[in-house]
Amino acid sequence: MSISSISTGLNPAAITSTQPPAKIETTPQTGADRPSFGERLGDAINKVADQQKTASAASRDFETGKTENIAAVMVEQQVASLGFQMTLSVRNKALSAYRDIMNMPV
Repeated sequence: MSISSISTGLNPAAITSTQPPAKIETTPQTGADRPSFGERLGDAINKVADQQKTASAASRDFETGKTENIAAVMVEQQVASLGFQMTLSVRNKALSAYRDIMNMPV
């Protein structure tokens, strides 16, 4: 399971859709085609930030009366919250691993 598969945005219209989900392509990539770990991590963090901006905009639109769909607003907020919690968990695990390595006797 990768961060990018978890942090994709959720379209409220897709919840009621009867179409099957799109298949994920699993073609192996060569070393030159694959993004680096840093690029993947940066992309995941940017997606979480985008989700938070979307949730904030949806909340603002509801508060100003531009939309009346509270369910879509709540879904956007939950998606942003879960993405942030996942990012925080990954950071905590990486920090814990770094501390363990630094405390290893030489």
